[in-house]
Amino acid sequence: MGSIIRLPQVKTKTGLSRSSIYALIRANKFPKQVKLTERTSGWLETEIDQWIEQRASERDGGEVA
Repeated sequence: MGSIIRLPQVKTKTGLSRSSIYALIRANKFPKQVKLTERTSGWLETEIDQWIEQRASERDGGEVA
């Protein structure tokens, strides 16, 4: 698995706003968060990194190996 990162780190890594992240999650176009406690969630860093790589691949017209 990998490290769990919180929303501020996800925003920094992706350059997306909070509302954009949650809109993409609702549209099933962004990794869903992992529930850590009743009031705390995070994301698997590996899934966020894969999502970023996929965007770059789509930009370049290729696929991630």
